[in-house]
Amino acid sequence: MKTFKLNLLSGIIVGIIALPLSMALAIAIGVPPQNGLYTAIIAGIIAAYFGSSKINISGPTAAFVVILIPIVQDFGLKGLLVCGLLSGFFLLLMGVLKLGNLIELIPYPVTVGFTSGIAVVIATFQIKDFFGLEINDFTGHFHQKVITIFESFHTFNPNEFIVALSTLLILIFWPKTKSKIPAPLVALGIVTIAVVLFNNYYPNFQISTIYSSFHYQIGEIKGNGIPPIPLQFSLPWEGYTIEDLNLDMFYKLLPHSVAIAILGALESLLCAVISDGMTGHKTDPNKELIGQGLANIAVPFFGGIPATAAIARTVVNIKSKANSKISSIIHAIFIFLSIAFFAPYLSYLPMASLSALLLVVAWNMSEFKHFINIIKVAPKYDVYVLLTCFILTILLDMQIAVGVGMGLASILFIKRTIDLYSINLVNNEHNSKEIHIPEDTLIYNINGPMFFGAAQQALKTLLDTEEEIKTVIVNLENVSMMDMTALVAFKSIIDNFQKNEKKLIITGVNNRILRKFHKLGITFDTKELILRQNIEAALKEQDK
Repeated sequence: MKTFKLNLLSGIIVGIIALPLSMALAIAIGVPPQNGLYTAIIAGIIAAYFGSSKINISGPTAAFVVILIPIVQDFGLKGLLVCGLLSGFFLLLMGVLKLGNLIELIPYPVTVGFTSGIAVVIATFQIKDFFGLEINDFTGHFHQKVITIFESFHTFNPNEFIVALSTLLILIFWPKTKSKIPAPLVALGIVTIAVVLFNNYYPNFQISTIYSSFHYQIGEIKGNGIPPIPLQFSLPWEGYTIEDLNLDMFYKLLPHSVAIAILGALESLLCAVISDGMTGHKTDPNKELIGQGLANIAVPFFGGIPATAAIARTVVNIKSKANSKISSIIHAIFIFLSIAFFAPYLSYLPMASLSALLLVVAWNMSEFKHFINIIKVAPKYDVYVLLTCFILTILLDMQIAVGVGMGLASILFIKRTIDLYSINLVNNEHNSKEIHIPEDTLIYNINGPMFFGAAQQALKTLLDTEEEIKTVIVNLENVSMMDMTALVAFKSIIDNFQKNEKKLIITGVNNRILRKFHKLGITFDTKELILRQNIEAALKEQDK
C-alpha cells in the first residue's frame, strides 16, 4: 500500500509538470495544444506497460520540435500523424531486430552536439511569443527566422513580455525554496490568474492565451481553447483521398519517419541510461524500443504526435520516489481527468507563459556545462565532432547533423584505431645464444587490428624488403582482427614472396583469422608459406 501511495503521488507530480509542457511542445511545432496532451495520455500508458523501464515517463519531448516543425509546415497535422505511425513501426522493427545496443554506440559529442543545437533552435522560436511579436509568416530556414524576428521587433508587446518574464523568474527561483510544489504549477498558476484578471479589467489590451489563439471543431461542436473531450479515436490518414495515399507520398514521408524513429530511439535509450544510473535498475534497450514503437503506433489514432521517453519528467519521477510503472500510468490518468474536468480553465494559460516554460526546457536540454566541458578537456577531434553537429543542427537540419557527425566520428575512430597499429622489426629481441637468426631473415611484430589503412602500411613494409632477405617471419599474435582489405593485402604479399622465391613464415595467428585465410584460398606449409605457433618455433624451423 505504501508503494502504491508513493507511485500515486509521483504520478500526480509528474502529471502536473507534463500537463502544461505537453501543450507547450505541441504549440511549438505548430499543432493545437490538445494533441500534445493526447500524446502524453496514450504514450504514458502504452510505453510504460510494454517497455522495459519501470520509471521512464513517455510523451512529447523538446528533442522532437526541430524535426516536427517542417513536417507540419509541409504536410499538416495529418501528415505528421502518418509520419508518427510509420516511425512507430520502425521503432518496433528496431526492437525486434535487437538494434537497441547499436543505438547506444553513438558517441557522446554527437549526442551533446545535436541536443544543444536543438535547444538553441527551440529557444530562438520562443522569442516570438516571449516578446509578443506579431509575425504572420514564421517559416524558412533558421537564419531566415532570425532575420524575421529582428525585423518584427517594432511590434514588441510589453504586456506579453511582462507575463513571460514573470513566469520565467518564478520558474527559475521557485526551486531554490526547496518546496515540493512543482515550479510550473506555481508559475503558471499565479501568472494565469493575473492574466485572467488583467484581460477582464482591460479588454482593450488583451494578453494572448490558448483560448484566444486556438479553435476546435468536433463534429458540429465548435469552441475556443482545449476541447473538453479527453480522447477521440480517428484514423491518422482520415482526410486524405485514395489519390493522396500513394507511393509518392510514402517516399516523401519516409525520411521524416526514419528521423523520428532514430531520434526517438536515441532519446529513449539515453533516458534509460540516466534512469538506470539513478536507480540501479537495468533497462533492456530492445524491449524499451518495442514499447516506444507500440506507443507511437497507437498515439496517431487518438490525434497524438510522436512520443519518446522524457528525461526531465523521468528524473522528477525518480526524485519523487517512484519505483514502478504505476506512476507513469497515474500521470497519464491525471492528464486525462484534467482535460475532462478542467479544459476550460487550462485554456486560459497565457501563450507567453508557455514560451517561458519552453525556454527553461531548452536551457536544461542544452547541457551547457557538458558542452563547455567537452570543449575544454576533450581531444580536439571530439571537439570538432561536437561543434559540427551543433552548427549543422542549427543552420541546416538535425538529420544532416547526426549523419555528418556520425560519419566524422566514424572516420576519427578509424584513424585512432589505425594509430594503435604498428609493424616493428624485432630481430634483436629474439637473438640469443640458443637461437641464431640468419642474416637473410627478418622478424616483424604486427600489433593492433588490421583493416584498410593499416593493411596498406603492412603491405608497403613487407614488400620493401631488400633482395638479400630470403625469409620474413611475421608475428600476428597481437592482431585481433583482419578485414577484407587486410586479407587481400596479405594475399598480395604471399604472391609477391612466391614470385621472388622468398619464404614467409606466419606465427601466432588466431583461429578466427586462420579460418579467413583458408576461405580466401591461402594454403600453408608449402615451400614459400609456413605457419608456426610462435616466433621461437619459426626460428627453429630456420635452423633445420
